[in-house]
Amino acid sequence: MASAPQPQLPLFYNDLMPLNSRDHGTWKARSVDKATWVGTQHAIPLTVDEFAQAQRYFPIVFSSGDSSVPLALLGLNEGVNVYFDSDGQLAEDVYVPAYIRRYPMLLAKLTPNAEEMSLCFDPSAELMGDFEEGHALFVDGQPSDHTKGLLDFCQKFEEAGARTQAFMEELAKADLLMDGEVAIQQGDKPDQPFIYRGFKMVNQEKLRTLDGEKLKQWNEIGLLPLVFAHLFSLDLMRIIFAKQVQQGKGPGAAN
Repeated sequence: MASAPQPQLPLFYNDLMPLNSRDHGTWKARSVDKATWVGTQHAIPLTVDEFAQAQRYFPIVFSSGDSSVPLALLGLNEGVNVYFDSDGQLAEDVYVPAYIRRYPMLLAKLTPNAEEMSLCFDPSAELMGDFEEGHALFVDGQPSDHTKGLLDFCQKFEEAGARTQAFMEELAKADLLMDGEVAIQQGDKPDQPFIYRGFKMVNQEKLRTLDGEKLKQWNEIGLLPLVFAHLFSLDLMRIIFAKQVQQGKGPGAAN
């Protein structure tokens, strides 16, 4: 089942701490070649800015529930990820969603009434600390170029998130999302297809009957290509299923 992240803290995050020069003036950020926080995650939030690249590698679906969000499927079942191993090592050269690359940083409001968002991080990740080596977070009490880069990345992610929300609102207003279902034939059991449900997808019948003016408007503002990227990407579910079988993970794998 493809579910939206829990509302308390976003997916991956166990805690949040605001980054500041008083408490973290001597801290450094570690560089890592493994995303240990990803290994067992099968569905990763995706922004519309990433659809063009992501649809080449992953099925793009929408989470079940009332507030759907786009998701890149790295596996078809909970706990199954065919692109990262259990240690978070990338198994092949694929596009890595920005949501994964942003961690452990996050822009967040420190209080419910705050107007501005502050750069925060998850201390449980142990990727930032008073280390001897790494990228300095502050220089003479001011944010370093590395920290400025982290802030810029998070700001751009938030902007992409706003565009994603607008896209989802358009789909909702047009009532285009429906409960999804994909049947995948198993080579040795053609009469027993694997049925994947628990996500939402665009209803192609409703899409074909959309008002011509609406389709023209969506095409002009770049929403129609996003819909087609999602629909074309669904064929990759069969690729993901085959990878699961090959790796001995999930339904269809040999016992």
